[in-house]
Amino acid sequence: MKSKRILSSIFNSSETVAGAALIIAALSIISRLLGVLRDRILAGTFGAGQTLDLYYAAFRFPDLIFNLLVLGALSAGFIPVFSALMAKSEHERAWRLTSNIINIMSVGLALLCGLGMIFAPWLIRFIAPGFALESRPLLIALTRIMFLSPFILGISSIVGSVLQSQRRFFVYSLSPIFYNVGIIVGALLLAPKYGIIGLAWGVVMGSAAHLLIQIPTLWGLGFRYQRLFQWRDRGVISIFKMMSARTFGLAVTQINLMVITVIASTLAAGSLTVFNLANNLQAFPVSIFGISFALAVFPLMAAAPDSQRIIQLFSRTFRHILFFIIPAMVVIVSLRAQIVRLILGSGKFDWNATTLTMDTLAFFALSLFAQAALPLLARSFYAQHDSRTPLYTGLAAEVANVTLSIYFARKWGAPGLALGFSLSSILNFILLFVFLRRKLGALDEFRIFKAVAKYSAAAILAALAIQAMKLLVWPYTDLTRFWGVALQAISAGGFGILVYLGTCSLLRSEEFFELWTAAKTRLLKPWKKFKADDQGEARGI
Repeated sequence: MKSKRILSSIFNSSETVAGAALIIAALSIISRLLGVLRDRILAGTFGAGQTLDLYYAAFRFPDLIFNLLVLGALSAGFIPVFSALMAKSEHERAWRLTSNIINIMSVGLALLCGLGMIFAPWLIRFIAPGFALESRPLLIALTRIMFLSPFILGISSIVGSVLQSQRRFFVYSLSPIFYNVGIIVGALLLAPKYGIIGLAWGVVMGSAAHLLIQIPTLWGLGFRYQRLFQWRDRGVISIFKMMSARTFGLAVTQINLMVITVIASTLAAGSLTVFNLANNLQAFPVSIFGISFALAVFPLMAAAPDSQRIIQLFSRTFRHILFFIIPAMVVIVSLRAQIVRLILGSGKFDWNATTLTMDTLAFFALSLFAQAALPLLARSFYAQHDSRTPLYTGLAAEVANVTLSIYFARKWGAPGLALGFSLSSILNFILLFVFLRRKLGALDEFRIFKAVAKYSAAAILAALAIQAMKLLVWPYTDLTRFWGVALQAISAGGFGILVYLGTCSLLRSEEFFELWTAAKTRLLKPWKKFKADDQGEARGI
């Protein structure tokens, strides 16, 4: 009985943005840790060389299809329409719309992925012109296998959008964990026998697990599959109208990634691998804090009755994001060598690769605050049925990214690519913030700037504390060994975080106490309830 209640509390919808964000963040941490383990296995097994370069290059066109048509575009259109139907108690229409969208997207993705498999030999010539001719057959085979993934993930994303709309964030956030597990299984069990091809099949396995873990909850919400294909349905038309601008914006982003891949293919062997590994590391805090809060608040923004409510939700969520991301920037910059060595420094991943990756990671870290805020800023526009403004700002940022990446890559290689990415992300952040303020009239700037001032002061003290602890621990550790590096990183990073939190507490940071209360409530509420129930049972009630 108790176990059922515990599970019910976990799986039920979250009532607050902070509570929902904490659920998403907690599971994102597990997912990202598995992603870190995945990257460590890949780096140790294959090294920073051409083999992994081929693996990452093979992702580009399948990712293009998935990201353009599904990931951000579909949720931006589907969630507001689906949520509006549910709010009006038109449940049957909402479920019919879900089946209809699943069927339409399945057919469309099947056609695109099939064409991708057929034309893979020509596609790879475009995406990786700098790779050696003898490597192209393997790249073609990898690309064809990878094209199975967007079809599966496309359906999974629709299911996930329903779960987000119904605030079932726990199960939704479990799916990336199972995706990474699939890739790890491919790396550990299939790659030793089939090489990098086995790793590609691991991606397909992970995609299937991503979908299957969500289906029971979807069924429990009341969904029943219907064989519908009504592309002229009003709901479908509304979704695709909202998707169109978002899709174009994502197309610009994906083109930018392709340009980076093309540039990286002309640099030293392993440059694309270094860029992707560093990108995955810096995406850890962005996913946990930026995306988690943005996902949690978006359904509330979409249902907001007026602009004042959107301002309130934006300000509070933005401050919460910065509360976490600013110290993350400090930790990553201060401990970048230790982080890279601990996570990736094994097997064939040598010291030269470590140096390149830590330099690349440092340049990425410069824009963490912007990257973490961008999902929230974009969704603030989507909630107002405005997908054009993020499109235009994204277009300007991506043009800057391509230009800067080409320029800096000539000087510094993979780190130069990261610097171009960071500068363009900051530009996109500034543009979106300015346009959102203009659209809403105000963004509660005084509270935001007051909060940032407190975070910045605490972060400076944290950075000094980290450096001091590194020097203090250094004489007592063997930095040529894994555990020596781990001890230095954990002690210095942990001390820095404690200093940051302590300083925020002393400065009476509003967000510190809000998040502390939300965490305690979310963690302790179920157990308090169970304790009360047990007492009732003991009294014979």
